[in-house]
Amino acid sequence: MQVLHQEKGTFLRNIMGHHSHPTGCLAPGFSATTLGMDVRPQTQLLGVLLAAASNFLISVSLSIQKCAHLRLACQTEPKPYYTSKLWWCGIILLVLGEVGNFTAYGFAPIALVAPLGCVSVIGTAFISVLFLKQTMRAADILGGTLAVAGTYLLVTFAPNVPQELTARRVQNNLVSWPFLVYVILEIITFCILLYFYKRKAVKHIMILLMMVALLASLTVIAVKAVASMITLSVKGKMQLTYPVFYIMLILMATSCVFQVKFLNQAMHLYEATAVVPINFVFFTTSAIVSGVIFYQEFQSAALLNVFMFLFGCLLSFLGVFVIARNKKEEHLQVPYIDCGHIPGQKLTGKIQPDSYSSRYGTLNNEDDSVKTQS
Repeated sequence: MQVLHQEKGTFLRNIMGHHSHPTGCLAPGFSATTLGMDVRPQTQLLGVLLAAASNFLISVSLSIQKCAHLRLACQTEPKPYYTSKLWWCGIILLVLGEVGNFTAYGFAPIALVAPLGCVSVIGTAFISVLFLKQTMRAADILGGTLAVAGTYLLVTFAPNVPQELTARRVQNNLVSWPFLVYVILEIITFCILLYFYKRKAVKHIMILLMMVALLASLTVIAVKAVASMITLSVKGKMQLTYPVFYIMLILMATSCVFQVKFLNQAMHLYEATAVVPINFVFFTTSAIVSGVIFYQEFQSAALLNVFMFLFGCLLSFLGVFVIARNKKEEHLQVPYIDCGHIPGQKLTGKIQPDSYSSRYGTLNNEDDSVKTQS
């Protein structure tokens, strides 16, 4: 009986000791999920808060830049946007937000940081109502509610992975067979899409944004590796002397440049209300997949956690689509343009530029081929 009493006391101390030591061991048969406890380290919580704040800062910066453009366009003598102090203020906030996002990858998993980009979409929707005097829609409230609920599930059921990502671990992951297979498949897919884009001149929004997403998967892998190695170096564990750090740095910069190129092409050809939600879904999905394959972020996660995390992603996706659905962009009032007189041509008079078309008007005697193209 005395031995049984001692074993019982040891069992209770193991359970009670977990409250003061989040990383302590539990008794056999018990887990943090069973006891309803949160063993997520404080560094991961810091990454979540940093990512959310950075994305909100990005939404504020974009609204400030748009406000600066509107003010400059209303002036009698419009000046270049880079002469506006308000525009530069928005740029500074944008840089700070991106730096914060970069730093967040050093503290939290990719699968958690990437979906928090929905905070930027929610923030932009509500800030535009407050500062740009746009009308609040029921879709904005519904979409914001869905996105917030999804974000809560993401944070709650995100994978709990070790945050000490050393250069040696990055080297081992680079030559692991799952990542090599993933990279080969990604390169083949990207080449096929690039063939249709360049050779066949297929500039569909899905083609462009799929190429952006494939590049983004490499970007987030490199960003997390670089940010984690810098974080460890600041803490005293020098990682910057390893060649893999500079390899990942070059990969990050290169993939970022081409990613921005294709994204700008999509923004040029299509409305932002179509590009933003699709790009968010593609980017988040590719980031999560790359985190699972390269960093094994869901390796030890319970099935329920994985399901609830994916359900949170789905709610966030739906929220972003609802906010962007049927939301028309505001266009400035462009005055009619008097084209004057062109010898030998009879014009239709004053022509109103169409913001949705690349053509400013037509001539009465244009040939059939031009009419067919228009």
